[in-house]
Amino acid sequence: MEKDLPPKLESDKLRQLATEQLVEIIIEQAKAIEQLKTRVIELEIVIEKLKVSRDLDSTTSSKPPSGDILKKTEKKLEDKPEESETPKRKPGGQPGHLGKTRKGFGRVDRFEILRPQVCRCCGQREFSGEPRKIETQQVAQLVERPIEIVEYQRYTCLCTECGETQTAEWSPDIVPGQDIGIRLQAFLGWINNYGHLPYEKQQELLWELGQIEIGVGTLVTTNERIDSAVDKSVNSLKEWIQQTQPNIHADETPWVAKGVKEWL
Repeated sequence: MEKDLPPKLESDKLRQLATEQLVEIIIEQAKAIEQLKTRVIELEIVIEKLKVSRDLDSTTSSKPPSGDILKKTEKKLEDKPEESETPKRKPGGQPGHLGKTRKGFGRVDRFEILRPQVCRCCGQREFSGEPRKIETQQVAQLVERPIEIVEYQRYTCLCTECGETQTAEWSPDIVPGQDIGIRLQAFLGWINNYGHLPYEKQQELLWELGQIEIGVGTLVTTNERIDSAVDKSVNSLKEWIQQTQPNIHADETPWVAKGVKEWL
């Protein structure tokens, strides 16, 4: 490191130098001073940018919320306002609040009639056919296997009138050649893109709902089909927003696209 240092300028040696040599030394020193000034200005700009970047967060800039740094409070503990003696409001219904009973769900998928089986007084099992009273309660239940496996058998038959063969149309609930129905594909698209459920978790959920095994590759392909199916509608929505809406709000919700974290 010592060889990189400039030579020491002693007064006795300087007095022995010619005027031309002194001028050259002064010129070299002036150049070095200018370079140092430029470097100092560059460093000051970098420091200012770092200070501004440190003070910015998702509330004061377009930075995503995940980039916010947990900052320690600058106030001392004794500066904190005293907590109110009034207890915090708990979630849910408050004491004394008159609750509202749900009046059904707007539909009934199945009726289940509950009849007495054994008389608690005499033990006999015969009861009259007409009930004396009927109480009803609608309950949303998770059925044992929400996913059912359906085998569609498409018939080709001979017309008895003209003798031509006719093949039945496939059900509108399926896509010919695909082993996942339309409604189940829509459900997978919802939990994948809106629920952000990983493919491995989707596999576990499908097993719990219907004890079916579906590979990750099939789930990925299904999501790509959904993307292609809604592409036209999404593009139309983009044009509608850009052309007809006076105010547009930007959302910074994180969005994973093919393993890469993006911002919507």
